[in-house]
Formats: sequence, C-alpha cells, structure tokens
Amino acid sequence: MNREEATRLICEARIAHRITWVQLADAIGRSKVWTTAALLGQHPLSPEEADTITHILGLNQETAEALQQIPSRGELAIPPSDPTIYRFQELIQVYGPALKQLIHEEFGDGIMSAIDFEMSLDRKPDPAGDRVYITMSGKFLSYRKF
Repeated sequence: MNREEATRLICEARIAHRITWVQLADAIGRSKVWTTAALLGQHPLSPEEADTITHILGLNQETAEALQQIPSRGELAIPPSDPTIYRFQELIQVYGPALKQLIHEEFGDGIMSAIDFEMSLDRKPDPAGDRVYITMSGKFLSYRKF
C-alpha cells in the first residue's frame, strides 16, 4: 500500500466513524495541523502513532506501515485548483515579498525554516464574521558564507 491509498482509507474511515482531525491529533499527542498534514501524506508517523490511528479508524497493519514511510512532500498541483489552497498561494504572492524583506530587516540574510517549524489554526469570533487565525513559527536559519 502506498501513502495515497493510506490517505484515501483514512479520509473514508474518519468520515464513516465521525472522528475529527482534532480527535486523531489528541489521540497521538500532536498538534491538529501537524497530524492532519501527516495523515494527508506530508509527514511520517512513528510506529506507535500509526498503530493508534489505525486502531481508532479500524484500519489494518498495512495502512499503519504505509503511514510510517517517509513521504514525498509538497506535491500539490501548481496552480492549485482548490479555492482554499489557491488563497494561500495568493497570500504568499501578495505578502511573500514583504515578509521576506521584513525577515531580512529583523534577522539578516536567511530564511524561516519549514522543518524546525510549528503552526496552529484557531477560530476567533468576530461580529463581522468569524476570523481564521493561523500562527506560524519557524527557526531562523542564516545563510552561511564559505
């Protein structure tokens, strides 16, 4: 079984059992963003995490083994066709250059790590319509001179 098949089975079982991404994240003690990304094929799970998830969802050992494989990350279609994912690309197109300049001004010549990284998503009530709050925290990595 490959990661794509495992993801399909997880999505089907999650809906069939009425289990949320948050419940799955809580079961393995990880953040909801990381867990959801992992179960959608972007991170490998430990053997214990994979066993917990597959047990909760009623899936087999072959699925647990697929969840432990190191994935090929970031293989979305460019440009994305999904409106939510497209808006994130649009956000980076509009604000990416400004964020880059501000990071360089504050930290120097370098990048924000997407490996030593954390992200959270929260809902905040607002009279004009609830707001999506996304917080990203990545280690600053300066470019090395050699």
